[in-house]
Order: sequence, then structure tokens, then C-alpha cells
Amino acid sequence: MLVDFFYTLRKAQVPVSIKELLTLLEALENHLAFANWDDFYLLARTCLVKDEKYFDRFDLAFGHYFKGLAELPDPFNNFVPEEWLASDLIKNLTDEEKAEIEKLGGLDKLMETLAKRFEEQNERHAGGSKWIGTGGTSPFGHSGYNPEGVRIGGESKHKRAVKVWEKRQFRDLDDSVELGTRNLKVALRKLRKFARTGAADELDLDDTIRSTANNAGLLDLKMVPERHNAAKVLLFFDVGGSMDPYIRQCEQLFSAARTEFKHLEYFYFHNCVYERVWKDNNRRWNEHIDTFDLLHTYGRDYRVIFVGDAAMAPYEVSERYGSVEHRNPEAGEVWLRRILDTWDKAIWLNPSHQRYWDYTASTQMVKNIMDNKMYPLTLEGLEDGIRYLSK
Repeated sequence: MLVDFFYTLRKAQVPVSIKELLTLLEALENHLAFANWDDFYLLARTCLVKDEKYFDRFDLAFGHYFKGLAELPDPFNNFVPEEWLASDLIKNLTDEEKAEIEKLGGLDKLMETLAKRFEEQNERHAGGSKWIGTGGTSPFGHSGYNPEGVRIGGESKHKRAVKVWEKRQFRDLDDSVELGTRNLKVALRKLRKFARTGAADELDLDDTIRSTANNAGLLDLKMVPERHNAAKVLLFFDVGGSMDPYIRQCEQLFSAARTEFKHLEYFYFHNCVYERVWKDNNRRWNEHIDTFDLLHTYGRDYRVIFVGDAAMAPYEVSERYGSVEHRNPEAGEVWLRRILDTWDKAIWLNPSHQRYWDYTASTQMVKNIMDNKMYPLTLEGLEDGIRYLSK
């Protein structure tokens, strides 16, 4: 049974391996989950899914294989109008009335009849015994009673449905979605580089055991510095103008980055980096930082991440005095190249949809300056960018 489930997951493009299947089998043999559906689901997901972004695909495959949620006849490609399922009438039946209601005669017959109802029904019904609706004795709909039916919408009341058809509401963690803080953190963690720094105040258990054994059993404690994430990041955010629709995404990225990286410095710019950047948007005209100072302050082991849509007038990239806000003595391209010459690893995260990049000349110019290291701000795009930075 689990072998077939394994291939169902592979078909759903969940990257599971034989080793992970064997881990699940071993866990079941040790009764980590027994006779409990929810426990088995959590155990299977823990053993078989190694990356949170595949939780959605796992749920769909699990539901299809064990509950039959997805393999329904072609009529289910249609939809039931919401007004058909409005629960205005709830019919209360006596025990005698319930006993008189007959089953349709098995799952195949039930599905066949439902497909027929889809073809024939053209309006809402409530309180009846045949059509898709609410509050009656029909096997199709919700808020009524039938000993063997398909609940469509609504909430379970009598626990009698043999199939449940409803819109699944869950947070999509698939590759193509824009990032939320939680799965953004998962992607950023792949840039982590650990080192032991500071005072030696953490017990090194392995070395202590080894030293104690070599010391004829006399306890010989060995301490090491605490393990920290040594990855260093410079984060540059484009703010204002065409970036306003992406404020929420940038806030999420900023929040996740501050959580994941101990050595993080952030700066703001508008459209393109010029001779100065800033840390406080409310005081940027009075309190700014010379970009030259940045180039001589942070070591070459830092990684650089630009965040912006790169959508601006081409002159802002290529010409002196091209900035829309001030008379820049040197072109934006000059400053971008200085940054790239100072730090070897740099990427540009673009929150706008990738299909629009080709229609903006400045986006293509920045992408070329970045040596094509421009990535969409999606889970897949961020992972590709972090993979490059971590090399």
C-alpha cells in the first residue's frame, strides 16, 4: 500500500526517495502512529517531505490516495453555483423518516447519479430529495440528511458523507507563489554559513568524552565557542514610485533576513544606486551615507542583495544627471559596477512578474549589468539566487 503511495507522491512531483520511504516504514513498525489518521498523516509528512514548499503537493497527493478527493468524474470540472448551496432551510427528520431514506447503491452508482444531476439541474433546490441543494434528504449538497451521499460545501453534521467535495483553503507554498515570511526564511537559510566565534562557553561533548577516555577516566571538560551563522549580507531596497505595490513583500523579506542573519546591513535607494544611500526614509535628505564609504567599510566576504523592480527611465541608469530626484554627477551604472567590483557575489531580486521584464528597457540594462543575476521574488527565484550566493 505504501509503495503505491510512494509512487503517487512521485507522480505529484514530491521529491521522495526510497530512504525516506524506509524511514516511514521503520517508524510505523515502532508504532509511532497507530490506528489514528491524523497521527499517520503527520508522521508520513515528517518522514517523506524534506522541504516545506512541497507540503501543498503532499496534501493533494495524500488526499487523493487515501481519501479519493481528486479522482472524480468529468462533471466535477464544472462548479456548483454558490446560491445553490445557501443554507436557508435545514430539515429536521425523525428517526422513522431517516429509516425510510434509501441508499443509491454503492459509490459507483452515487458518482454516476451525481454526474447525471450535473447535466440535468439548472436551478437552486432546497429541502428536496433529488437535486443538488441544501436542507433536504438528497444525497448531494449539505445541511440535510442522507445515509450515503456526497457533501458539497457546508459543514459536516451527521458524518455520513462517503465523499466530500469542497474548495480546499490553504496557504500555497508551491514554487511559483510570491513569498511570505515563513517560507522566505526557509529559502534564506540556505545561505547560512556557520562558524564558532566568541568565548569558549559551550560544552564540546564529543571532545570531552574523547579527552576523558584518554585521561584514564578522569573528567576532562572541553569547551568551544558558541556556533553562530557567519553569513554576511548587504541588503539594498529600492523604495518609492513603482515599488509601492511591493511594500508588503519587501517588509516580509526584511523581517525574514533580520531573523536569519546576524551580520546584516540594510540600505535604501530610489530606482538606482548613486553616490549616496540611506537607512531612514523620513530623514533621507538630511541623513544619508556616502556609497564610497560603504565600499571601504564592509569586507569582501559580504554577499549583496538588491531588491527592486528596476523600472525607471533608461537615463537613470546610463547618464549623469539622469536621476529623477537630483543631479547625480555619475551614472547609476557606474555605481552598480563599483559595487560589483567590490563584492564578488551579488544578485538582484525583482518583485515584478518576470514576463514584464522584457518590456522595460531599464530592467534589461540592469539585468545585463548584473550579468543576468536577476531573479524573480518567488520561492523558486529566491532559492536560485541564494544558491548562487552560497557557492
